[in-house]
Amino acid sequence: MIGLIGPISPISPLDRNIDIHASLTLLYLHHTITHRKELTVMKIAMIGAGSIVFAKTLLNDMLATPALSGATYALMSPTESKLKRMEDFTRKMIRENGVDAEVYSTTNRQSAIRDADYVICMVNVGGAKAFQCDYEIPLKYGVDQCIGDSLGPGGVMRGLRSIPVLADMARDMDALAKPGALLLNYTNPMAACCYALGKVSNVPFIGLCHGVQTTLDLISGYVGVPKHEIDYIAAGINHMGWFLKLEHKGKDIYPLFKAKCELPEYYVNEKVRIEVMRHFGYFMTESTGHLSEYIPWFRSHKRSMEQYCDEPAFGGESGAYYKWTKLIDEKYSRVDYLEYESPKLEPRSAEYCSYILEAATTGHPFRLQGNVKNEGYITNLPHGCCVEVPVYVDREGLHPLRVGDLPLQCAALNQSNVSVQTLAVDAALNGDPERVMQAIAMDPLTSACCTLSEIREMTSELLAAEKEWLPQFAGKSLKPVPVISVPKDVKRAEVPLDPALAIGKRFGVLAER
Repeated sequence: MIGLIGPISPISPLDRNIDIHASLTLLYLHHTITHRKELTVMKIAMIGAGSIVFAKTLLNDMLATPALSGATYALMSPTESKLKRMEDFTRKMIRENGVDAEVYSTTNRQSAIRDADYVICMVNVGGAKAFQCDYEIPLKYGVDQCIGDSLGPGGVMRGLRSIPVLADMARDMDALAKPGALLLNYTNPMAACCYALGKVSNVPFIGLCHGVQTTLDLISGYVGVPKHEIDYIAAGINHMGWFLKLEHKGKDIYPLFKAKCELPEYYVNEKVRIEVMRHFGYFMTESTGHLSEYIPWFRSHKRSMEQYCDEPAFGGESGAYYKWTKLIDEKYSRVDYLEYESPKLEPRSAEYCSYILEAATTGHPFRLQGNVKNEGYITNLPHGCCVEVPVYVDREGLHPLRVGDLPLQCAALNQSNVSVQTLAVDAALNGDPERVMQAIAMDPLTSACCTLSEIREMTSELLAAEKEWLPQFAGKSLKPVPVISVPKDVKRAEVPLDPALAIGKRFGVLAER
């Protein structure tokens, strides 16, 4: 007969009882071991795998990681044409580099997530069409965004589109993924998305960004110290983390870095970041183009734009990210960009994803900057919001470090952004148009450019333009709050005199004497 272990010899009558028992035991053990092995094969689900930027980079990184040998990659995207191209290219990478891996694609998210150990999210709901609304509508009202994906009107609207998808993904993981499966999020607005995940699910998650790694490259170049020799502590929120410590072999190198930043040839590269450091004391983890949107002093009028945001592209140019997105989207809607890509595996990138999976698989600890739910890690930012802090990863999971209080001025700037995120998360989860308007109104840049009436009008226009990606707002709209016109000859109603006005009146009497 043929069993799970292959052919079994005929059993003699004399040995029948012993051999049948032994054979059945062996068959059972083999079946159990095989079943357990099948259960332990690593499965990595990639949601939004049609992504031009992240999908190929992360796949290259993971396929180039020996510890992930034997993994199955489930690629998921609603756009079947992009997905099929990515699947074919991944098969080519696997084949031509001799990697032990399997890959398949599906347009069904639940199928991709079923039995997954890791779920990587890189969705972009609405794509370039929605992004156009995020940039062009606020610009009509005087809100000029360079990137527009993390805060401000663009960041809030992207959050409204993305957060419900991530919430559904977390629910799918609860129901279908392996116990303890980890969600790795690359979708922006990072802080708001992770804030929402912490509210709706107990699924382990971490938000990943490359701002700290790339900023360390800049610092390394400025101070002339190899990046890997810099001892640093960074903490805050995504795109607004603070380098709290910079040392080399026990020596504080912040004074050297700050001295270099005072020189025009260094200052010119990062005007906004350096200017903030000069006034607030610490260097931030995000570029001038990004940072200029999160605070009110650099993009709110022509004078500041010309002085601080005059570098091309992501150095501060109006609509830089949207313009690049539109260009790439139009170009590669007609052409398969993967045709021009080599399937040869490249050295792993600075993206954290493959290193996290490697550490979790091997047990060898890896340190990174991660976005996590604030459970006392930064004590002067709200509990439950998303913070970016040092995190260690090993076989036991994620281990964020407690930083304690940020310097007061740093926490204050972070809080200005967290307040917007709090309102935007509530709006996204509950479909409340008023919360959307309030989130945008609290944005530091928008509040420096627009009146409340203008913000309400802009929000209404944004919600209408993007309604196809915002099902939670179906049938809802902002209440009208018309501007009240006051005639010059209006007769004032009799009211008790306000104390402040009384003081002013007293000053007037004194001045006339």
